[in-house]
Amino acid sequence: MTSKHEPTSPPPAPRHTWWRRSAAAIAGATAVGALIAVALPGDDVDTAPSAPSSTVAEPATPDVAPTTPEAVPDPSLSESPAETTSPDAAPEVVAPPTPEPAPEPNPAPDPASALSAVASLEVAGRAPMTGYDRDLFAYRSVDHDRNGCDVRNDVLRRDLVDVVLRDGTQGCVVESGRLLDPYTGVEIAFVRGSGTSSEVQIDHVVAMGNAWAMGAQQWDEATRHQFGNDPLNLLAVDGPTNQQKGAGDAATWLPPHREFRCTYVARQVSVKVAYGLRVTQAEQEAMQRVLGQCPDEPLIDAALAATP
Repeated sequence: MTSKHEPTSPPPAPRHTWWRRSAAAIAGATAVGALIAVALPGDDVDTAPSAPSSTVAEPATPDVAPTTPEAVPDPSLSESPAETTSPDAAPEVVAPPTPEPAPEPNPAPDPASALSAVASLEVAGRAPMTGYDRDLFAYRSVDHDRNGCDVRNDVLRRDLVDVVLRDGTQGCVVESGRLLDPYTGVEIAFVRGSGTSSEVQIDHVVAMGNAWAMGAQQWDEATRHQFGNDPLNLLAVDGPTNQQKGAGDAATWLPPHREFRCTYVARQVSVKVAYGLRVTQAEQEAMQRVLGQCPDEPLIDAALAATP
C-alpha cells in the first residue's frame, strides 16, 4: 500500500523530448568547433606574419579543350620597322634621278672613206667559174709601166727593205731583202733561190678568181691584163699564208694579223671600186663590219701604190 506521504514520481516525458535535446547538443558542439577552426591555424599554414600575396587565385576553368590564341606579331621583332616621323619634322625631299646622257650617234663616215665606198658597190651573186684561166690576166707577162722589169720584181722592190739587186739586170731583179709581212706581222728574210723564193709571194688582194666571178668575165683583154698586173691590187706577203687565202673574199678570209685588216679591206674596196666589180651580200657585210671599226680608213690612192 502506498503511503500517502511519499512523493509521487513525475509523469514520464514525451518520447520526442530526448531527440530535441540531442540535436541541440550536436548543434552547439558544431558551432564551437567552427569557432575553434577559425581561431586556430591549420597544419599547412605558416603561422609567421607575412606580406599579403599579390597572387590572385585564378578562377576554375571549365573542362573544355583550350584554344590556341592567334599569334600577334611583336613590333620590336619586325624585319622592317616602320619609321616614325615627328609631325613637326620637315618632309624628306627626294632628288629626281639623274637622267643618263643619250648615247652619241655614230659619226657619219667620211665620204672619201672606204666604208662609205662599200655602199656604192653593186651587190649580186657569184657567176659560175666557166672559162676561168689565170693566164687570161697575163700576170707577169706584160710590162705596163715600161720600166723593163716584170711586176713581181717591181712589187718586191716596193715592199721589201734592205733590198739587194742582182748586177746586170738594170736594177730589176731582187736578190734578197727583208719583208715585214702584212698578213702575219712576222719579218721574213727573202733570198732568191729555187727553194726559198716561194717564201715570199705576190698576192692579188682581190683574187683573180673572185674578179672572174664578180664581173671580169665581161671584160676585154686589156682590162684583164691591167687588173692582173695592177700594183694597186698586188702585195708581197708570206707564201704559205697566201696559199691558205686562195680566192677567198672578205667574207671567207681575212689576214691573221688583225692590225692590218682595215687596210686590207680598204684595199679590196679600192680595187673593186676602180674596176666596177660586184660584191656578194655576205662580202659587203663583212667589209662593213671590218671598216666599221675604222670608219675613217681611206681608200688606197693608186698613185701611192705605184711601184718604183
